Amino acid sequence: MTAGTTAAGPRLLTLVREAIRTRHYSRRTEEAYVGWIRRYVRFHGTRHPGELEAGDVAKYLSHLATREEVGASTQNQALSALLFLYRDVLGKDFGWLSGVVRARRPRRVPVVLTRGEVRLLLDRLSGVRRLMAELLYGSGLRLLECVQLRVKDLDFGNREIIVRDGKGAKDRHTLLPESVRPRLAQHLEAVKAGHMRDRRAGAGRVRLPEALDRKYPNAGLEWVWQYVFPATRVHRDPRMQAWTRHHLHESVLQRAIKQAAADAAIAKRVSCHTLRHSFATHLLEDGYDIRTVQELLGHQDVSTTMIYTHVLKRGLKAVRSPGDM
Repeated sequence: MTAGTTAAGPRLLTLVREAIRTRHYSRRTEEAYVGWIRRYVRFHGTRHPGELEAGDVAKYLSHLATREEVGASTQNQALSALLFLYRDVLGKDFGWLSGVVRARRPRRVPVVLTRGEVRLLLDRLSGVRRLMAELLYGSGLRLLECVQLRVKDLDFGNREIIVRDGKGAKDRHTLLPESVRPRLAQHLEAVKAGHMRDRRAGAGRVRLPEALDRKYPNAGLEWVWQYVFPATRVHRDPRMQAWTRHHLHESVLQRAIKQAAADAAIAKRVSCHTLRHSFATHLLEDGYDIRTVQELLGHQDVSTTMIYTHVLKRGLKAVRSPGDM
């Protein structure tokens, strides 16, 4: 078997990518799955996956847990990638892999900021970065949901944001905070002016989801499809063969939040997701029912939302320490 035909070679990886795109998985899922398949093949000395059995899959996953000490979510992602490879690409179904040593997933309470800490954090941000951070906190958006927002997803009239194709490929409605509406409208005016300049320069196109580019060739130039937070530079998209402007890279906000937390001397491990955790916790503190919070966050199961009830610690707050008597 030549290098070009091994499991990690162009032919098989092409089949994997085609199978993923047929099912409309995200690009991040595609890259993650391809990466795990490559590592799996290298672990087994570049043997073709078709020659391997369920025990070989279990051996690799157990290696991840016991030798590389990866987290449970990382190991589960690797398992999902390999199950996809065997079931959907190679046509082999191993069923449940009973020989897998699974990494334990610890139950952790999420990091939540107080309202004062949120204000301190936001006050150390400015411009687009502050606006994005305010949406993470005021709307409960995930980082990728924020950077991938398009103009058509903002409903100023109903004071809503429509999250398209969120986690689990689900759409949902969430809040558009009144406090950000004027500045967000101003921001959009500037983005629109930039979009018109791009169009005059022969660019101004964005990639559309689910192959809509082929169905509606000019839709990618329309204002409603543009990103709310566009990248600062245009680039040549090889798939579309056109100059396009992608959304702002998520690392821009990640770095800004980390620096703002350090500048504010917040002694917590703060990330973009911390603002989403704070959004949920503060809503529950204000007396909103957990089902409403579940819908705003887009959780499939209310048990996921229940983690924030542990953060409230209302029972502990009502208890007086004997040392204070």
